[in-house]
Amino acid sequence: MKIILAMPLLIAFTSAISFANEFNDNVDALFSSIDQSNAPGCNVGLIENGELIHKAGYGLANMELEVKLNGDNVHRIASVSKQFTAMSVLLLAEEGLIDLQDDIRTYLPELRHYRKRVTINAMLGHISGMADYDYISAGEGKRVRRGLNLRSVAKGPFRLGTEDYLSIEEFYDVVKKVRLRHKPEKKWQYSNLAYFLLSMLVEEVSGESLRVYADKRIFKPLGMKNTFFSDDSTEIVNNRASGYKPKEGGGYQADMTNLFWVGDGGLHTTVDDMLKWDQNFYNPIVGQNSEELLALFIQPNSQFEANGGLYANGQFLIDIFDRKAYIVGGQWKGVSAFYGRVPEESFSMAILCNDASQNTFAYANQILAMYLQNKYPD
Repeated sequence: MKIILAMPLLIAFTSAISFANEFNDNVDALFSSIDQSNAPGCNVGLIENGELIHKAGYGLANMELEVKLNGDNVHRIASVSKQFTAMSVLLLAEEGLIDLQDDIRTYLPELRHYRKRVTINAMLGHISGMADYDYISAGEGKRVRRGLNLRSVAKGPFRLGTEDYLSIEEFYDVVKKVRLRHKPEKKWQYSNLAYFLLSMLVEEVSGESLRVYADKRIFKPLGMKNTFFSDDSTEIVNNRASGYKPKEGGGYQADMTNLFWVGDGGLHTTVDDMLKWDQNFYNPIVGQNSEELLALFIQPNSQFEANGGLYANGQFLIDIFDRKAYIVGGQWKGVSAFYGRVPEESFSMAILCNDASQNTFAYANQILAMYLQNKYPD
């Protein structure tokens, strides 16, 4: 009788192992085009029910030293950083230090007078009308009407990324002068400058840099020991994945930004730490009233269409394969990153690449399709 009862459990256990093995093999095959010995690549973490069911590195963390990506490297994650900036701002509101419906100039009065009320919520949701980097310098000799068209010390167009340099304070002085692109709350339009200004809001109101504030209230409570906003261009980051991009004619070249302001980007993290962040969406502990804070965090900032869905505090809320998903990607110098979760399946993906040319959205779409096909074969 005991043997008979055990048979269904044994079959289920064997089936689960088979599913895991097949799924992991399929994921490995998806990244097989990366030259493991001579190219940068990606660290991948796939999460189900709070556990990593796949964690692997594909390619090199450092081409010069031939150090392999191993799943544990520290990556800069570009615009995936924005959700952490947004959470920091919502924490300020929870503490009663700001009101999300206030004009940003209530707290940063040195900003130019926009002649329109620009709320903090509008900035969080990319409906503020604020401009982007092109209003500072379009580069390559181009000029943007109403933009600052900043010049380099050599009198050419200022090159944002790796060639020219501004400190955080210098960049802030520039951004203060930038005009709105259009009237606030008329449509959704992405603005890195808005999220940079949110980092300055955190600093002004809390008296702490975004790096310190987020560490105390988000990363330490969650045990994210290898996650931080990197606001120092000279600091040494242990186990960092160096950034690269393909060069014309083949091969790669180093591609690391020398700009270290934060808010719109700048977060460094690991696959394991993204697991800890992911679990806050299922068992929230960040904030004084963590469940209420999380409910606000995943609530869209507006009903304006944003890339086929809605936008909620650094995340796109979309439908994919008939399921609600929260996704965000980022691409910058030597970086391509993705984080997304499908709450209905308790399944999440963190794809952190040190090759700017990698299409992490395409990887995520294929991984989710494989996962669902394996889980629901009929």
